Amino acid sequence: MADRKLFAGHAVRRLRRLNGLTQAAMAEVLAISPSYLNLVERNQRPLSAALLVKLAESFDFDPRALSAGEPGGGEAALRRRLTDPMFADLEIDRNEIEEWLAGAPGGAEAFARAYDRMGQGGTDTGGPQDAVSQVRGEIERWRGHFADLDALAEAVADELRMGAGDVYGAIAERLRVKHQLTIRILPVDVLPDLLRRLDLHARQLQLSETLDSASRTFAAAWQLGQIEARAEIDALAKGAGLADRTAERLFRRHLSSYFAAAVMMPYARFLRACEATGYDLELLQRRFGAGFEQVAHRLTTLQRVGARGLPFFMVRVDRAGQASKRFSGASASPLAEAEGRCPLWRLLHAFDRPGELAVQLVALEDNSRWLTLSRTVVPQGRRFGGVRAEFAVGLGLAAGQAGSLAAARGIDLAGEATPIGLGCRACFRHDCPQRSAPPAGRALLLNERERGVTALTFGGD
Repeated sequence: MADRKLFAGHAVRRLRRLNGLTQAAMAEVLAISPSYLNLVERNQRPLSAALLVKLAESFDFDPRALSAGEPGGGEAALRRRLTDPMFADLEIDRNEIEEWLAGAPGGAEAFARAYDRMGQGGTDTGGPQDAVSQVRGEIERWRGHFADLDALAEAVADELRMGAGDVYGAIAERLRVKHQLTIRILPVDVLPDLLRRLDLHARQLQLSETLDSASRTFAAAWQLGQIEARAEIDALAKGAGLADRTAERLFRRHLSSYFAAAVMMPYARFLRACEATGYDLELLQRRFGAGFEQVAHRLTTLQRVGARGLPFFMVRVDRAGQASKRFSGASASPLAEAEGRCPLWRLLHAFDRPGELAVQLVALEDNSRWLTLSRTVVPQGRRFGGVRAEFAVGLGLAAGQAGSLAAARGIDLAGEATPIGLGCRACFRHDCPQRSAPPAGRALLLNERERGVTALTFGGD
């Protein structure tokens, strides 16, 4: 926050009201004048670093929550939306966004809501994509971390650990004794198209034999969350105020999956292991009996106040570059939010070497630098002769924060990085030999007497 002006008067006002304070009383606590606080709340003065420190010391909150509460999610979130090709010809810079937030916060919030309601695709379909967009917006609002759900899962994990060293066995026993549910592994011929089924008549959680051990543990923990975390999930779903039933059910499914992962990888133990191993993904998989994708997603959620992990983002794509999962966590990375993918990013190269971890230092057009880790994953449930699905999971971290990673050893994080974009339609690099289309809103320049690195040269600068 120190490198830019932060206008968050609405968040300061909300914090003051939550604590039942008048402006004069809060100003006294912060050792500033009531008139200055009034200017801050009206977005006529930015929050200084000193005032941020005083707020953090005087009230129990995370300073980064001020950005999360800004209209539209703040400057970074608005900038991500404005990378949409439909805005390419406007060339809106960071200063304009800051002025927008400071001068018309309501308008910025209205734009963000309208854009999100349009499903980030330009048409208000009201269909599945709109529901996914709503859920992603709610997850982003929480920075991917649900504190109450995480704390409950950690308490449950501690109880399971006392009962048995085998997490799966302990969950199965808890389901049987406490909830009268038994787990039964069924042949693929019995569950040909399902991986998990709850049979309430037989009081069975039925799992497919095609699931590996990590997926069986996750499925059992997921079912446990449906029962023991119901109150917490209900509260979060109700608080989200999602517009339709489909979005709410998607959000509930995400929360149940969050609980399951938190049981398998309890927060404090998992964070200690991350820091002790340099976030070594293979070691974390083995230590917690989890899959690569499960560990990758868990890394994006480590945002507990007072015990934060590194702010990773995660994206999962198919060979066509279509994203089926995107979690920006606290990273605010455009790589997680962009609709397009750059072919120079090794996320897509991971398909050439299945199961191997590809490490790459990349630089975006805004000069931000990211260390990315990519690897393929194969979904559970495939039978011999069936269609083989395959995805690439990409993890990323700002290069300036990646020095402690095991995967960063031997890499000069301040050295040469691969210049990439956010997909050709949102990329304005003139010298890219991989370009497949001009940027949206830019006209092609055709010259019969010259031929550049790419035939798709464009103007508009």
